[in-house]
Amino acid sequence: MAAEAVRRTLEVAGFVQGVGFRPYVYRLATQHMLGGWVRNDTRGVTICIEGPREEADIFGEELLKRLPDLARIDSCTMVAEEPVRDWTSSFTIRHSESDGGAGALVTPDSYVCADCAKELFDPDDRRHRYPLLNCTNCGPRYSIIRGLPYDRPKTTMADFAMCPECQGEYESPADRRFHAQPNACRSCGPQVRLLLPDGSKVGTSDPVSVAAEMLRDGRILAVKALGGYQLMADPCSRSAVTELRARKERSSKPFALLARDSATVAEYAVIDDQERRLLESPGRPIVLLQARPDSGLSPDVAPGSTTLGFMLPATPLQHLLLHAVGPVLIATSANAPDEPMACTEDEALHSLQSLADAFLVHDREIHTRVDDSIARVVHSTVDPKVAFVRRARGYVPDPVPTPFPVPPVLALGAELKNTVCLGSGDNLYVSQHIGDLKTLGNQQFFADTIAHLRAMFGMTPKYVAHDLHPDFHSTRYAASCQDVQLVAVQHHHAHMASCMADNGLDRPVIGVVFDGTGYGTDGTIWGGEFLIGDYRGFERKAHLARFRLPGGDKAVREPARVAIGLLAQHFGADAAALPLDLLQRRDPFEVGVLMKMAARGINAPETSSMGRLFDAYSALLGVCEQVGYEGQAAIELEQLIAWDHTPAEPWPLRLQDEDGRLVIDHRPWLEALLSDVSDRGSSAAQVSRTFHESVVRAVVEICLRLSLTSGLKDVVLSGGVFLNQHLLVRAEQELTQAGLSVHTHSRIPTNDGGLSAGQAMVAAARANS
Repeated sequence: MAAEAVRRTLEVAGFVQGVGFRPYVYRLATQHMLGGWVRNDTRGVTICIEGPREEADIFGEELLKRLPDLARIDSCTMVAEEPVRDWTSSFTIRHSESDGGAGALVTPDSYVCADCAKELFDPDDRRHRYPLLNCTNCGPRYSIIRGLPYDRPKTTMADFAMCPECQGEYESPADRRFHAQPNACRSCGPQVRLLLPDGSKVGTSDPVSVAAEMLRDGRILAVKALGGYQLMADPCSRSAVTELRARKERSSKPFALLARDSATVAEYAVIDDQERRLLESPGRPIVLLQARPDSGLSPDVAPGSTTLGFMLPATPLQHLLLHAVGPVLIATSANAPDEPMACTEDEALHSLQSLADAFLVHDREIHTRVDDSIARVVHSTVDPKVAFVRRARGYVPDPVPTPFPVPPVLALGAELKNTVCLGSGDNLYVSQHIGDLKTLGNQQFFADTIAHLRAMFGMTPKYVAHDLHPDFHSTRYAASCQDVQLVAVQHHHAHMASCMADNGLDRPVIGVVFDGTGYGTDGTIWGGEFLIGDYRGFERKAHLARFRLPGGDKAVREPARVAIGLLAQHFGADAAALPLDLLQRRDPFEVGVLMKMAARGINAPETSSMGRLFDAYSALLGVCEQVGYEGQAAIELEQLIAWDHTPAEPWPLRLQDEDGRLVIDHRPWLEALLSDVSDRGSSAAQVSRTFHESVVRAVVEICLRLSLTSGLKDVVLSGGVFLNQHLLVRAEQELTQAGLSVHTHSRIPTNDGGLSAGQAMVAAARANS
């Protein structure tokens, strides 16, 4: 008796384009003697199979079990149809279909897989030392895609015709490069060149070897990576590192490091199994790790820091350089100060001419600029997890699922650490890190990113969400949008909403949001906030007591100003005589002027910012009085704790009532600090630990009070201050022990890089209400 024939059409969504999914389906279908076809479309992949019911059932089961390395199925719907009378067992890969719809996920850029890495260093392989090799399991994706569906003509490889050998691989179902869209080799693909700063070509048949020799000689190179250029130098050469700092005008911010493998990283930093897995993951992020003492690296790689940022190679070119130069290289984003990372040859030669001694370039175009991602493992005893400081290459545009369907919305993010977000259906598409929107270069990058995401996902927004601040570039951009409904979202409400979305929450929560700056509904600068609410709205239930910032934005760059203003607020004219090194090192006239500014409110705006309070305490303890990069004062204050493990008893907590809100009075903390330093002779490390524990105590006490009055048990922790791992872990521990459910960030950055996701959720909730 003949087997019963069936015909089924499957619509598959997820990471199914650019990952070898169609070849995988082809092989699986032919293995089971099924007829039909598979094709890419703008929603994902469509599969039609026809054949014996038993084989079709097995096909459906195995389809989900043995996916290619980079593939991920998020949904699979099946429709049963009447079988064709004269079906055959032939199965084909059809040409992609573009019907103007949207929904297909774009795969992030990926690392060099083990098979390609083996070919790279195999003298007998035809791709031996070819710096741009890849296959269906690895290589560029998001950075080279111009449009969907994902096929070679819609990538920056469109102009490179495959040679007969590459074409044969591309067409062979048994080959690892079957339908690998960027497939190429030395004879038909993009080529690497070494240029001097004037654009002239260095005459050599092996530009990688010459570039490696220059790095060994202490020179600085601009090297084209997956999503843009990196500046590379020898991290063991103090002269090279010092020169790089001088050229890049980067006095103290740590440089990212590129290492040959995780075993090499372990020689310079302490890593556990979870950190090793993160380093070796296909996204290849920069991972923040605890530095080992006496590593042999130049101290100028990360001056004053106990943390190093390491990543493993994500491109064949990086592998070749590490193999030739040594196990570790500096690999920092190549950009002029405050400008986006260079991604074209013209941009690199123009903006990096004074930074690099030579340029290692190639002619595979980067269509979308994508900086390196930065992540860390948060070592919480409650729930150790990976958290992003910057989410970009290797992860964007992987969507974040929403707890409810959202209408077409565009969210424009913050002024600093900007990202934008598209929301549609069940997903949020948060862009790569864009940066600070204070320069024309980043403003253009911002506009280009919006246009690219909209085109990629075929989405026309009905709502545009933006920050409340009237002077932000993103707010002005929102005002220029036509035929949309604008939704203004308060900064800290967006932070709270982003953490809710990150954890799939759709119920009222207590939001603890600590950061540096956010425009409040009362027109003042917020930043130490306790909110109760949901996506639709919030109430400000508690906050840090306000204090003044002498000099406004200048105080952000000079924490000593914040500290002096704080002293003036609490001790008046007597503050100048306090026994603090901070005051004794400075010109008395300058101190007097700053104190008068704070006392009289002259160019000294008020703030409730917890971030600025951390800055003030860093300066008061002589840790950091002037910053070279954002967050430096607070980072160095936290790092002191690593050197002192003495248990600390929190300082007294005094909460005041202000218009029905709880307000944290910081005077008792300031008085206690002065006592600890002058009377007890406590070290800066001991005082730092006590300060951190005092903030934790305030968080727990206020959350418990708000929980008691509201009945809420869920607490979300968000905002840039919670990049402080000690504060985050201790707050989570204490809140959990107190019986509350604590939610922190993982897929969405806790800093302003996650703000656009929160804005999108607020706009969606208001639209749906």
